[in-house]
Amino acid sequence: MVNFQYYAPTKVIFGKNTEIQVGRLVKEFKATKVLIHYGMGSVIRSGLLDLVKESLDEVGISYTELGGVKPNPRLSLVYEGIELAKKESVDFILAVGGGSVIDSAKAIAFGIRHDFDVWDLYTGKESVSDCAPLGTILTIAAAGSEMSNGSVITNEDGWLKRACGSDLARPKFSILNPEQTFTLPTYQTSCGATDIMMHTMERYFTTEEAMDITDSIAEALLKTVMRNAKKALENPRDYNARAELMWASSLAHNDLTGCGSIGDWSTHDIEHELGGMFDIAHGAGLAAVWGSWARHVYKIKPERFAKFAKKVFGIENPDIEKAAVLGIEAMEEFYKSIDMPTSISYFNISPTDEQIDEMADKATSGDTSTLGNFKKLKKADIKTILTMAS
Repeated sequence: MVNFQYYAPTKVIFGKNTEIQVGRLVKEFKATKVLIHYGMGSVIRSGLLDLVKESLDEVGISYTELGGVKPNPRLSLVYEGIELAKKESVDFILAVGGGSVIDSAKAIAFGIRHDFDVWDLYTGKESVSDCAPLGTILTIAAAGSEMSNGSVITNEDGWLKRACGSDLARPKFSILNPEQTFTLPTYQTSCGATDIMMHTMERYFTTEEAMDITDSIAEALLKTVMRNAKKALENPRDYNARAELMWASSLAHNDLTGCGSIGDWSTHDIEHELGGMFDIAHGAGLAAVWGSWARHVYKIKPERFAKFAKKVFGIENPDIEKAAVLGIEAMEEFYKSIDMPTSISYFNISPTDEQIDEMADKATSGDTSTLGNFKKLKKADIKTILTMAS
């Protein structure tokens, strides 16, 4: 077990009709003008946006709005949001949507408190020193951005997908009403479940001696998501199933499932390059490359994968390496059962050798850095994984 610090300051308001509390919650932080940030229109069609405005009106808080966030949120819209927020003297950002909207809102919150180009935070040229306060109303159980310190943005110039993390960006509050996810398309529900699980698995696969309590929480969370993802797909209006998924989303990415261990985020980093180049759904991209990553690295510590197989899937085999492989296969079978990919060909794309080389080169900054901790991956490793996944 390694030393750790656990910090999860976000106030969570969970349950039916909780979105009507947003005005009061924003007022607690002495906001005078709010930027309401949202996606491509579902919050308008559902009536949620009007409800948010009414709640802000009731407490006398003015607002402006900016929609248009796409999956793999774009830097150009972040720039537009920063300019709008500064022009309108915005002092609180309210994200109404899923992970992409929240990530974009965090980038705007960074941008209005720094004088330099906000993209420099995502490339590591600058460091975060401040962040405007923000809150969220979640509409998709997936990214966990509603309680996390991270944000991922795509720069259209070169299609670079990069992350920035700071505890300053943790939302002040997050409103979680599972009913808001009833109308999600099945594909988004499946992508979301995959993303939730991957946030847990990236922390679970460690070469360190892990804490039993942390492992047990992670294993229970994975089984809970698998069970309830299928329930939600069978009956999209199953409140309890949607509630389990929504709370799992938050717990999977507020660092609870990583206490005392050093995780491995290389699957996420590889998917960032894949998603940046081909603009695919994040959860599906993770599923497409995970199996190839796992097969490439499991021999570093096969007993970890064997424990995963036993605790999550009930697979026991005296041959540790065989058990490890069976666990990987079982995970892929689950992906298939919810119509998630296990290879890149699922997206009807076939990366060329040149494109694979480019993705691996970008991921490792020209082969000058490595990805992950379970096995530190060089450019050649990433090329192998992407080739296996194609």
